[in-house]
Amino acid sequence: MGLEIERKFLVKGDYKTDASKSTRITQGYLSSVPERTVRVRLKGNKGYLTVKGAGNESGASRYEWEKEIPAEEAKELLQLCEPGIIDKTRYLVPHGNHLFEVDEFHGANAGLVLAEIELANESEHFEHPAWLGEEVTGDERYYNAMLSKNPYTKWNTLGS
Repeated sequence: MGLEIERKFLVKGDYKTDASKSTRITQGYLSSVPERTVRVRLKGNKGYLTVKGAGNESGASRYEWEKEIPAEEAKELLQLCEPGIIDKTRYLVPHGNHLFEVDEFHGANAGLVLAEIELANESEHFEHPAWLGEEVTGDERYYNAMLSKNPYTKWNTLGS
């Protein structure tokens, strides 16, 4: 808990052969206002409640608080969420000294694949795997809370 520093990228190639694990995730938002998002997540057979603060100017850093809750409670809270539940499969992909979380979206966001990497500071160097595409850190369209309101399949042109 505390300050979270992560960068986000589009994915342009095969990452699955390097993945060490995959998990299905269902998540919704009790509050999606940018200053304080409140997320409910069902990750495999575990539930989580997460509060995130507003991002800094670059969009790479923001406060995050997360608590594990019983899966049954997460399922109940998902019923109270704003419209636009996110459904995705998360792949853990080690590369160099870092671990990428690659999310392959389903449903209304099908076709979108994003990679995130958590860093110790915003300028930390990391190896870029061949499948890593354009950086979209700070582009609010790619925030899960925004994807729940404006799904990827409804964007007029891909990548816009």
